[in-house]
This record gives sequence, structure tokens and C-alpha cells, in this order.
Amino acid sequence: MSGAEKIQVKVTEVTPLNALVTRFRFEAVDGSLLPTFSGGAHTVVEMQDGGITRLNPYSLMSDPYDQSAYTISVRRDDAGRGGSLFMHNQVKTGDEMVISYPVNLFSLDLRARKHLFIAGGIGITPFLAQIHQLEHFNGHWELHYSCRSEALGSYADELSHSHPNKTHIYYDDQDQRIGLQHLLEGQPLGTHVYVCGPKGMIDWVKSTAEAESWPADNIHYEEFLAPQPGKPFQVKLAISNKTIEVGEHESLLEAMEREGVDAPYLCRGGACGQCETRVIDYQGNFIHRDHWLDDNEHASGEKIMPCVSRFEGKTLVLDH
Repeated sequence: MSGAEKIQVKVTEVTPLNALVTRFRFEAVDGSLLPTFSGGAHTVVEMQDGGITRLNPYSLMSDPYDQSAYTISVRRDDAGRGGSLFMHNQVKTGDEMVISYPVNLFSLDLRARKHLFIAGGIGITPFLAQIHQLEHFNGHWELHYSCRSEALGSYADELSHSHPNKTHIYYDDQDQRIGLQHLLEGQPLGTHVYVCGPKGMIDWVKSTAEAESWPADNIHYEEFLAPQPGKPFQVKLAISNKTIEVGEHESLLEAMEREGVDAPYLCRGGACGQCETRVIDYQGNFIHRDHWLDDNEHASGEKIMPCVSRFEGKTLVLDH
């Protein structure tokens, strides 16, 4: 596993929360304390699924001050690539697994006078750790959480019970919506807004905050993109002196790993920039899906993020 270091853990709890979401608790195999982390951090879980190694990032949702265990929650995606189905169908209490050291790409800005959290669906998980962190020193926060229904509102009851004056829940099937513009207009100076959820929600919050003249540094978001399928293509790695076929249902990063190339990564979701790779030569078109490169970098054809982006064409040579 390139990027963050590995931790050998055992699964000590598997708890179904509703029809789609299950919570998993990990403890160190040797009984030692786990590394500290801060709210918003994620870990990459390694799954040995037959002959396939799956590596999926999941937000840590446990109390950052409790080093006895980590917990994550996984939403089952029946149309996904198989990682969430493996976790739901194969992982059981007592299993030993490998996870990465925590990496934080969505940390709290502790200069903020107030933290405004906006969550959608399984996007609630990083906020649970951030709330734990803020509660330890009486930080000022407020949560607005949109769920599909009461039955699928993971942790909604728990949050409402524990923090009734700070938690606001909205259910799609009851036609309840976050009044975002009004909400943003009413925040005190020095507030930072954080959003985690579906891409549409993230784009909506970002664009609305920008339209309300919020400083860009006060807007934080996290979205890990799953690699999308596409036409198979061939890539030549100039340094490794390998030519690799990238299959329809694997990412460029996964194909490189399959061929024994130690490619760097931290998030595997197009957000961290760790796997940024220089393009030496190409004939064809890139399909950029990352959050890291800007529009000019996408248009230049000089860089690609192998974890989520693809290529269609005749020639692709990478500096790797």
C-alpha cells in the first residue's frame, strides 16, 4: 500500500444501522493504541476480494481522542465496483484487515469562530468525528443534515438527542429542504462552512456561498470520487519501462498497482493530489474526473490523476 503506512486491525463490531448503512469498528491486532487523528480524517481500507485487491477510503467517525478503536460507516452501493458490497457481505466480527494511517484532507479550521456543517446522506460521517473534537473544548458548531427518509437517516436520532439545539434534520421524502441562502446570510463573521455529501449538494453549497461573497478560504468540502468505468486503453510508463492495459472496470492507478508499480496515493478519490502524474506524450483525449487539477491544467494535457481519470486514444506515455 503506497502513501500512508499500514495498520493491522481486527474487526470487533459489525452493526447494521439501516437498510443501506453498516458501521464497522476496528481495533489494533496487537492490542496497542491506534494513531491519533483529527476530525475529518479518513483511512483507506484494504479488501482482499478473491483475486482482486480493493482499496477504498472511508471517513473516520469515532472520537479522535479515543485511541482504543476506529469506526467507519459504509453505505452499500449495489451498482458500485464492489468495495461496499464486500464490506457488507464478507466482513464479519473477528476478521483481520489492513487499513492505512489516518490522512486528513477535510480538517477543521480552528481559526473559525463558528463551524457550519452541511451533510447529505453518508456524508454525515466526517462530521461525527469533528463534532466529537469540537465538544472537547466547547467549540461553536451547527449541523444541517439532509437524509432521504427517517428510515435512512443514519445517526439522525442520536445527533438530535445529544445536541438538540445544534442539529437540524431534513427528510427528502417529507419535502424538507435546507434554506441555504437564508442560512448563510445569517451566520456571524468568521464562520466557516463545511459540506460533505453528493456532488450536487457540494456544488450547490459552493456556488451559493460564492454568490453570497463568502471568502473561498471559509468554504470546505470533501467528496471522494469512485473511479468510473470506460473504454479499455493502453498506457506506457517511461521510467518503469512497462506497457499496461487498463481494463474497463479498473482505474489507471489500479492497473499500475496490478503490474507491480508502486504508485503514490493518499485518498484514491481525486482530491489529495498525491498521485498527480506528468504526461510525456499522448494522442487522444483525457477524461478528467478529479478535484485537484484546475481547468487550465486539464486543458493542457500535461497532467493526469490516475486514481479517477481515464484516457481515450492511441498513445499515452506517462512519467512513471
